[in-house]
Amino acid sequence: MELTPLLDALFPLGHAVTREDDVLGGTATTAAGEVTVIGTANKLEVGVDHALALAATVLASTRAYPQRPIVMLVDTAGQRLARRDEMLGINSYFAHLARTLDLARRRGAPLVSLVYGESVSGGFLSFGLMADRIFALPEAQVRVMDLRAMARVTKQPLEKLQALSQSSPVFAPGVENYVRMGAVEAVWEGDLAQALVEALQAPITGDQRRERGAERGGRLLARDVAAAVAAGEA
Repeated sequence: MELTPLLDALFPLGHAVTREDDVLGGTATTAAGEVTVIGTANKLEVGVDHALALAATVLASTRAYPQRPIVMLVDTAGQRLARRDEMLGINSYFAHLARTLDLARRRGAPLVSLVYGESVSGGFLSFGLMADRIFALPEAQVRVMDLRAMARVTKQPLEKLQALSQSSPVFAPGVENYVRMGAVEAVWEGDLAQALVEALQAPITGDQRRERGAERGGRLLARDVAAAVAAGEA
């Protein structure tokens, strides 16, 4: 979905969201109250300057309105692979952005993400995946790592990973597979404004991704292994 109709569908009561260098920031009105909006557009490759801009909006929101919800709209092709960004230490900028969102959460702000375009790699991990609840539109594309990149990193043949992706959602891109794994809570269709209000009003019950993954058959071991580790540390 294009950005302008998406904003109008999510926030029919009004919004003041700006777009600068494909970074989104601003506020909007919902039936559940005012929210802060951050995000990316046009499959942005997130670099150090973008991360700083997103973090600045989060810090301003949590400083002025500690418990105001933050809605993150995600359309990113990943992190920017540029020499300048790497030399400046893009990982530390992403860590700074993630910490600002964690600060907002600890101060009482619900965090909700909606993937409306692409969500890839570090561009997604550093902010969209930090939410308490993550949703997606049906046409969204979700993949933390492309199978070709995964083959290079793991030293496994691409054909083997492609075969595994047919039976295991852990290896497969696509929003349906991330729903099965529990990373995406649900796919939104129909009344997007109402879906957002329900997400904002629902109680936050902690990280349920392992439980959802087990229930949906997408991650069969994560919940039990984590429980065993926790029991061993008790």
